[in-house]
Amino acid sequence: MRPHRLPVDPDTPMQWQVFRQLWPYLLEFKQRVLLALLCLVAAKLASIGLPFILKHTVDSLNDDTVKALAVPLSLVLAYGVLRLSNVLLGEVRDTLFGRVTERAMRRLGLQVFEHLHRLDLGFHLSRQTGGLSRDIERGTSGISFLMRFMVFNIGPTLLEIALVVGVLLTQYGASFAMIILCSVIAYVWFSMKATDWRTEYVRQANQADSSTNTRAIDSLLNYETVKYFNNEKYEANLYDTNLAQWEQARRKNRLSLFALNGGQALIIATAMTAMLLLAALEVSEGNMTIGDFVLINAFTMQIFMPLNFLGFVYREIRGSLANIENLFKLLETRPQVGDPTDARELSIEQGRITFNNVGFYYHADRQILKDVSFSVEPGTKVAVVGESGAGKSTLVKLLFRFYDPKSGSIDIDGQNIADVTQHSLRQHIGIVPQDTVLFNDSIFENIRYGRPDASEEEVNEAIRLAHLDQFISNLPDGAQTKVGERGLKLSGGEKQRVAIARAILKRPAILVFDEATSSLDSQSEQAILRALREVAKGHTSLVIAHRLSTIVDADTILVMSQGRIIEQGNHATLLAQQGMYAGLWQAQQKQAD
Repeated sequence: MRPHRLPVDPDTPMQWQVFRQLWPYLLEFKQRVLLALLCLVAAKLASIGLPFILKHTVDSLNDDTVKALAVPLSLVLAYGVLRLSNVLLGEVRDTLFGRVTERAMRRLGLQVFEHLHRLDLGFHLSRQTGGLSRDIERGTSGISFLMRFMVFNIGPTLLEIALVVGVLLTQYGASFAMIILCSVIAYVWFSMKATDWRTEYVRQANQADSSTNTRAIDSLLNYETVKYFNNEKYEANLYDTNLAQWEQARRKNRLSLFALNGGQALIIATAMTAMLLLAALEVSEGNMTIGDFVLINAFTMQIFMPLNFLGFVYREIRGSLANIENLFKLLETRPQVGDPTDARELSIEQGRITFNNVGFYYHADRQILKDVSFSVEPGTKVAVVGESGAGKSTLVKLLFRFYDPKSGSIDIDGQNIADVTQHSLRQHIGIVPQDTVLFNDSIFENIRYGRPDASEEEVNEAIRLAHLDQFISNLPDGAQTKVGERGLKLSGGEKQRVAIARAILKRPAILVFDEATSSLDSQSEQAILRALREVAKGHTSLVIAHRLSTIVDADTILVMSQGRIIEQGNHATLLAQQGMYAGLWQAQQKQAD
């Protein structure tokens, strides 16, 4: 199993456009960013001043002419003040910038969430939720890292390196400055090359992580199917196979990290040894004081601490860019079904639905609908029947604009639904689907999902009309009973009645029933059919039916076969024709007997 998308290839260059995309989020809090930058600069100046305090303290203590303790004591106090200032300014900086980072993560998280809901049904049918969720999680974490460390670590570290090199060059000569400069260049070059090399192992580890998570979620979401077929061991073996791949990828990742850290440590140790050796020679020759030696040592340690952190940050940036590339690619994904730039709101006056020579296919080699034409007149009930795979449910998907027809058009009150906003189109259509999926919430909230602003009285009325009141009254928690993930705690019939209550609560101009009573017993079916007939009065209704007994009262019945309408008429007319409908009716009557 593969995750929805793989991380960036290690040969791909750094995606610097990411920073341009993040820039607007920094500008939302200009004053905070400015204050944080001022704290940053002040903290770095305090940091640069610390070695000078140490130098003068050591020299004053080593000077026999200095008898009073006031001078070294004042220097020690100054050192403490600078050290405290450096830490406090860093904390203030992080606190100020924290809100900028958190707001950016909130904005991006919402943007991704909304974008996923804008993508078409085809995308969501092909996605793997586990791998996709991990891609999003790693992407947002990577964005948080970039927002913080690029602004407050990479820039300041380079500034500190430049200041230290300048001080060493002007105060102690080119030799010290060149050692520091060359070691910095060597360290950065090695870190970049080694990190680029090991990005492949990061990619493999991420892929294995996503695959493992996807396998686990797929298996747990299909818990009942696993149990039905006694495939617990099979699922465990598949999961362990993914875990083994993850383990191997992590081992390679760890060994490559060891090589990277070892090389960095070698460069740092060599540079520090060279600096201290040169400083010791200068002291022995009388060209430098003990305080200068301490200053050189402090500067060397001080420069390599952020330099070591710079290597870590670069590694993380490469990893973050590899992670967030998927996130930005996801944001760049365009839905196959979109609103035109001049889309207008759908205006419903009568509710007439017209299919005009509609042709559709998911794959070009298999046509699903072939020149389908029919009308659903305002306030009437039209049913569609036929064998499995005839294209009945596809009509519903096209009406909701989950897909667009490959040919022909669909009109509502003379308005091509491709020319109106999808939001306004779906606002006027209510549906009772064949497979009702519920949220892991209470029955009451699942019903109110049909119209979130509905009052408690309106929800209770929908419950009564859907004949759910008796069922709910027998539950310990009543309407507040949790239905479980995807409604697994309810039976198929109970879930369908919740879906019917949703549609009743929405009360749209157009009602669609896709096998709406397929999971109900005969007694419940007849009771709900009476309720649905009451609710559908004055509404345009399109019914996809398997049980022909549920649509005998339809004004028009369309019989589909192999993507075409081969018969149409009311129940009596179609029986008299002795065609396909009559054959289906007779077969179902025998089954009922």
